[in-house]
Amino acid sequence: MRAIRYAAGMAEIHGCDVAIVGGGLAGSLIALALAEKRPDLSLLLIEAGETIGGNRLRSFLDADVAREDRWLLTPLVRHAWPEYEVAFPVRARTLRQPCYAIEAARLDLVARARLPESAVMTGRKAQSVTATSVSFVGGERIEAKGVIDARGVGDPSALDLGWRKFVGRELEVPDGHGLERPMLMDATVTQHDGFRFVSCLPLSPTRLFVEDGYYSDTANVNAGALGRRIEGYAGNRGWRVGDTVREERGALPVAIGGDFETYWRAGGARVAKAGTRAGLFHPTTGDSLPDAVRLAVRIAAADDLSGEALHALTHDHARTMWDERRFYRLVSAMLFRAADPDARYRVFEHLHRLSPGVISRFHAARSTFSDKTRALRGRPPVPFWRAVGVARRMA
Repeated sequence: MRAIRYAAGMAEIHGCDVAIVGGGLAGSLIALALAEKRPDLSLLLIEAGETIGGNRLRSFLDADVAREDRWLLTPLVRHAWPEYEVAFPVRARTLRQPCYAIEAARLDLVARARLPESAVMTGRKAQSVTATSVSFVGGERIEAKGVIDARGVGDPSALDLGWRKFVGRELEVPDGHGLERPMLMDATVTQHDGFRFVSCLPLSPTRLFVEDGYYSDTANVNAGALGRRIEGYAGNRGWRVGDTVREERGALPVAIGGDFETYWRAGGARVAKAGTRAGLFHPTTGDSLPDAVRLAVRIAAADDLSGEALHALTHDHARTMWDERRFYRLVSAMLFRAADPDARYRVFEHLHRLSPGVISRFHAARSTFSDKTRALRGRPPVPFWRAVGVARRMA
């Protein structure tokens, strides 16, 4: 990285090959991929917060990431299990599909170790972003050959969205919790605010991550209420909870429909984008990790990383993904437009009666035509005429 100063006002200008704005999952994975595959490039990873990777424990299934792309995640994975469980009011299963988890602190540690110290800029909130520049309050600026905007959800008004919101707590359970495998979706709990479920990841014999999540019409998170429900859930399981090590909260967009091009332009018409800012998230689950890996690997393999070329690459990739994922938006529409809020769990209960392969490909947003047919076959898990109406509107 090079830096010069204006004579007037001493406003600093940084120069680099690629500047990535937003050091969350998508931005940090792009930086790590470029550092691995293109060590000749000068990079800047710019994050408004004080750490890289955000404050989330992210889990993913084996099928979510292609084998040839695992090199990007291997240094980040701290927890792995050979199987996981799901539970619904009339169905519970153990699925022999490997499951993994990445801690935000590990992502921060690896990013700082793999990138030059001067390449990581934390506590720096960008004021404006173009295809080749980033500006900050006070006149400081970055001039780059190419810029990628990965600052999270853009203007959601162009999209028809529901929300998957959550509060998660990492808990110490001194007497042990007794879980041998993750419970990724426990929907046997009392339903509130749409479809509620609890996820549990055993991080050690005495440490447990518990998340209380909701498929809700609104994005507002009542952290106090959700925290009390986590405490109630732990009590019902007989866990004597000691310290809360860490808490996280958030709301992930769930796409029902909308205008992709309007959403893209609202974030900067000719600026390259990544992550949820590019619309790259699973339309039904809201998860963005599989997409973040795919795009990071694709960018690292590109010959031309100019602003114009990066815009074309990220736009065309995100547009293709949006067009190919109509089926998942249909499932989201069934959730939010056809199912009564307290019965939304039946959509997922219906999905999880299918084979493990169908389920894993659904979560990876790689369902085959046969998978989609199986998922829609039989009596719909929502009122029949509402299902018909939703399908007609989506046609």
